[in-house]
Amino acid sequence: MAMAALRREGRRLAPLISPQPITAARSSLISEEQVPLGVRSISTQVVRNRMKSVKNIQKITKAMKMVAASKLRAIQTRAENSRGLWQPFTALLGDIPSVDVKKNVIVTISSDKGLCGGINSTAVKVSKALHKLNSGPDKESKYVVLGEKAKAQFIRDSKKYIEICITELQKNPLNYTQVSVLADDILKNVEYDALRIIYNKFSSVVSFLPTLSTVLSPEIVEREAEAGGKIGDLDNYEIEGGETKSEVLQNLTEFQFSCVLFNAILENACSEQGARMSAMDSSSRNAGDMLDRLTLTYNRTRQASITTELIEIISGAAALEG
Repeated sequence: MAMAALRREGRRLAPLISPQPITAARSSLISEEQVPLGVRSISTQVVRNRMKSVKNIQKITKAMKMVAASKLRAIQTRAENSRGLWQPFTALLGDIPSVDVKKNVIVTISSDKGLCGGINSTAVKVSKALHKLNSGPDKESKYVVLGEKAKAQFIRDSKKYIEICITELQKNPLNYTQVSVLADDILKNVEYDALRIIYNKFSSVVSFLPTLSTVLSPEIVEREAEAGGKIGDLDNYEIEGGETKSEVLQNLTEFQFSCVLFNAILENACSEQGARMSAMDSSSRNAGDMLDRLTLTYNRTRQASITTELIEIISGAAALEG
């Protein structure tokens, strides 16, 4: 008798405990979680997920800043020491950026990786302005691009002027021997009257200066010397041995280009790491500000939810007492 009564009671309550209301509740919960950020009916789960994502991004940017700082300390000393290589050549052969020649080769140095601010865009802008300045009916101007980021920007609108592209320079630490081989390959594959190297000279972590260094061909050096141009103190020295002045100039200009290129690559690498440190620091601070705003939104949403639940409980209790 008791078992039969329980079965009848179960059949009577079955419609009330069917899974349909649970499914509806789950669908309404999912629809609330999909509400975009900023809507009044935002779910706390959405805010929690967003806070978790921002915290992960902040951890990544802080780690990248520390890696850039360690790399900068290693490269900065080498860059400062390399400045003594090209300075004697400037005193001997001069540096004449305003020289007027027919064949200009613009060597643009950039980075292979991004997230380092605007150093690559700055080098490309200066290169394009220099190309426009040295272009004409009787002039020829070509690009030699070092770095993936500058290559991607030049290919969009200046692909026909690119002579050589070299990437992955910073994959392994460079020494002077590797850069001299690279300079030799460039000199063998281009015809030039003036090589114009554009790079970012390192000043500090938050400051870098777009710099132009000019290396003239031996013929132009002789022409400027005969015309009374400012080519340095080369004429104050006597040439001894069996080599002629043209041969000495050929060797000196090639040596000058390799020294200037070595310093330029190191200076640009320093500027890259410094700019990356600054960019990652700004990203970390922005993530912290966003996390503060999300925490405030989460607390407000949770407080409103708790208040609503309390009101419902009190209202139900008052109704039962009535």
